[in-house]
Amino acid sequence: MEHQIENNLFGKEGRLPNNFESTLTENLKPSAIKVFKDEYLLDFIAGDELDDERHIEQQVVLNIRNFILQMGKGFCFIGNQYRIEVDGDDFFIDLLFFNRHLQCLVAFELKKGKFKPADAGQLNFYLNVLDEKVKLTQENSSIGIVLCKEKNNTVVEFAIKCFDKAMGVAIYKISQKTPAQIKGILPDTEKLIKLLY
Repeated sequence: MEHQIENNLFGKEGRLPNNFESTLTENLKPSAIKVFKDEYLLDFIAGDELDDERHIEQQVVLNIRNFILQMGKGFCFIGNQYRIEVDGDDFFIDLLFFNRHLQCLVAFELKKGKFKPADAGQLNFYLNVLDEKVKLTQENSSIGIVLCKEKNNTVVEFAIKCFDKAMGVAIYKISQKTPAQIKGILPDTEKLIKLLY
């Protein structure tokens, strides 16, 4: 909770760059805009391999409860590396959820670096397949989120504006603070440097 307040994450709600206005039904737009944030704090990710998408995904799955709490209300985890098949070719969605309030599948694609327009094309492909092959008839169309380390909102807007599938791009942050439980155990920076040299 302290991390949430310190990083003003509640102020990031409703600010996600997206194309919801042109892709969602009128009754879903306000809910979808409230559900997704512009920034997520993934302070539960451990390890030095933050440049490895697979490591980030594994940490999210190991800490799925914490990730769902970061996302907000109504998310149910379906799976990671969710396999979809198109004419004999396999493709894998990093993380797949269902949102009970929106009544739709939500695909998350994790990117270790800065958002690229090609990421939107990949996500649009996944959403098309989900809607055609996985979504149940009573469910709303799928929504996709690219979760990346950094982004340029203008690039995002140009990349997603003509797609007919609902998508947005959010960033993730990792807390730089040492957790209180291990502060007393680890030596401070100066002692650590002396030990190494």
